[in-house]
Amino acid sequence: MTTARPLHAVPTTTPGDTSGTPAPEWEAPVPLGGGRVVPAFPVDAFPDWVADHVAAVADATQTPPDLAGCLALVALSTAAGGRVRVQVRPGWDEPVNLYTVVVLPPASRKSAVFKAMTRPIRAVERELVDEAKVAIEAARIAHRAAEELAGRAEKAALSADRDSRDSALEAAVNAAMEVDRTAIPIKPRLIADDATPEAVATLLADHGGRIAVLSAEGGLFATLAGRYSGTPNLDVFLKGHAGDLHLVDRQGREATAVEEPAITLGLTVQPAILDGLAANDTFRGTGLLARIMFSLPVNTVGSRLSRPPAVPDAVADAYDTRLRSLVRELADWTDPAVLPFTPDADDLMADLQDEIEPRLHPDTGSWAHLGDWGGKQAGLTARIAALLHLAHNPTTWAGAITTSTFTAAKQLTDYAAGHALAAFDRMGADPAVEAARTVLTWIKRTRPTSFTVREVFSALNRGQFRKVTDLTPALEVLEQHGHIQLAPAPDRTGPGRRPSPTYYAHPTHRAEGTP
Repeated sequence: MTTARPLHAVPTTTPGDTSGTPAPEWEAPVPLGGGRVVPAFPVDAFPDWVADHVAAVADATQTPPDLAGCLALVALSTAAGGRVRVQVRPGWDEPVNLYTVVVLPPASRKSAVFKAMTRPIRAVERELVDEAKVAIEAARIAHRAAEELAGRAEKAALSADRDSRDSALEAAVNAAMEVDRTAIPIKPRLIADDATPEAVATLLADHGGRIAVLSAEGGLFATLAGRYSGTPNLDVFLKGHAGDLHLVDRQGREATAVEEPAITLGLTVQPAILDGLAANDTFRGTGLLARIMFSLPVNTVGSRLSRPPAVPDAVADAYDTRLRSLVRELADWTDPAVLPFTPDADDLMADLQDEIEPRLHPDTGSWAHLGDWGGKQAGLTARIAALLHLAHNPTTWAGAITTSTFTAAKQLTDYAAGHALAAFDRMGADPAVEAARTVLTWIKRTRPTSFTVREVFSALNRGQFRKVTDLTPALEVLEQHGHIQLAPAPDRTGPGRRPSPTYYAHPTHRAEGTP
């Protein structure tokens, strides 16, 4: 976390401070929720054909590499989701589909990056549709013929006399069963856009239990929150990440069981959408946010070149060829391939688990407020390791996941952890940050030059701060961000209770005219 400290002391005494100590001179305060230093995207964690394309697209669009990098992971997940599982050790295996959300302001050229990173997948989707046209048309004709035959057989059974009724009924039943056997195939689909949960469930049932929901806008969250239905509906996205059985009810048809649903989610959203997630307890309470790999890139708007270099043809062709190959290779799989870890890679995973666990301790862990997300970091690392293994070996990917692949995956999930902390800070998931916002609101409203802890405690809601010591984490956050500075404690002059600690407020928060 970035800490703003006074540059040096100046010989002026702050009003309200009886200690006689000089007030500090200040650096600019760091905004709450935006002050955490987030790691840069580790482009070199990818194999060359992905890394080169990510870097070139970022350069050509003048966007942060985080966006193209996260969408590269999404593209790999779209290819492999529902077709591959990763086995860390016996008893622990994971699907390999990912949920990613990149947070960028408007006019960030998100759509251009989406097109560049997903173009090969959309091309394969079109190819699959073209290839299926003949089979679909043949099935349509056969289905119509079967329906007509079944209709005639049913009429014959209804009008048959007693002697021929049994044989006519048998013929009608057989004809009706033939109608079911000549069901018309569904047009192949790999990607959906801003679909409702009900539509996503139907797409899963129709397309072998997998679908990618990719959108350069954040409208999906409003849909999940109940924009159309009036009530939140997250079930299919919760099960579509974990691979849990999902029953799809469809009007006029029997419920379809999707045994191991695999949804890939790739969204870019504006910061206001992220802020809105904090106001909906359902997203956090159900664990949906814990399943998301967040990215909060540094905004490039205002520093972009007007004539950046185009993506080199060789780089784009390599990306297109390798990704298409992987999508085509896995498109017709029904039983998922299983990618195991080598014993050495499993040892590194155990080390990572030992590293994460103390952070999750509810009392002393640095991720105590982020335990739901942190508890899934090891699983996220396993999923990404499998995707990187496939990317390194798109046509001959049999074999175990090695330590080098695991190390590259950990680079990406270390990045993800830093950005998750920043995202949850912004959403108010850290109680200390949320409390700091409350205190800062009071400071900006009352504009004191200095204040005591007891003064602010007396002014704030007892529902949030039941005792004076409840303010301590909030004041520490504000001091770390440079909004306040603790004044030196005055010397004791006699017995009695020590005076309440005094803090200076940053000059930008004070009433005009005060030093």
